[in-house]
Amino acid sequence: MEQLIDVGIIGGGPAGLNAALVLGRARKSVAVIDEGRPRNRVTRETHGFLTRDGISPSEFRRIAMEQINAYPSVQFVADAAVKVTGTDGHFQITTAQGTSYRSKKLLFAVGMKDLPLDINGLTAVYGKSAFVCPYCDGWELRDQPLVLIAKGASALHMAKMLPGWTNQYTICTDGPDEWTDEQREELKQHNVPAFDSPIQRIESSDGMVQRVVLEDGTIIPCTGIFFAPKLAAGSDLPQALGCQITEAGTVIVDGFGKTNVPGIYSAGDAATEMYQVITAASMGALAGVGINGELLAEAWNSQS
Repeated sequence: MEQLIDVGIIGGGPAGLNAALVLGRARKSVAVIDEGRPRNRVTRETHGFLTRDGISPSEFRRIAMEQINAYPSVQFVADAAVKVTGTDGHFQITTAQGTSYRSKKLLFAVGMKDLPLDINGLTAVYGKSAFVCPYCDGWELRDQPLVLIAKGASALHMAKMLPGWTNQYTICTDGPDEWTDEQREELKQHNVPAFDSPIQRIESSDGMVQRVVLEDGTIIPCTGIFFAPKLAAGSDLPQALGCQITEAGTVIVDGFGKTNVPGIYSAGDAATEMYQVITAASMGALAGVGINGELLAEAWNSQS
């Protein structure tokens, strides 16, 4: 039997949860469909979120769900959405376990997913002493010797950011650097060491990196790593439904999370390259407001 709801939220990270909170308080019936495998589950702490700085991702999620449970029109569904059909006002969501929902509006808060880490030893330190965002984890590695694993424009961008936390860092491009002569000269002028030999392995103990060993025999001692992750969209459903997507795989939205497809919204990491918990949560809140406003307007107009 299908359940009829106002909003189907696909993805239960900070964006989906905050949207659910806004919509629950607005007395809308909501199903948050999430399989419980957030990208940040590998990290020990979440940072940069006022009143929650240093909280673990699992505790953040527990508190959020506990608070949302105060609003009876919101239900949590431990499942994965595998198929979505229909149009604005008449969407049908089918889950992996065979449950169906008929939903007036959709919010994709599916985030991004990490592709396999193909550097020997990186998985062992990811989320413990190797990270992707200095704003999230730079404070904990301040004034320490670090290795930046990146190439091309991404490496140059990060190289300009890291001095805010430490001046002791070395770039490892793990192969051809993909820089222009001007970019190489810029790094040289700022005395940034850079190596293009492939990485043979990362040595660590209990998740704490000790050194990066290159194939040419170079050994770089360090106590932390920042690296450019390889990402893919958390779900291909938005694109399958006709949502416009950037080259980076994020859904194109307006200020309230509305996509180019009527009735479909997106928020959080799925719709921005600013991968921070507080950003995702704020986007979810705005999407909740946008969706509720649209539902209220439709109800108002149907009575005229």
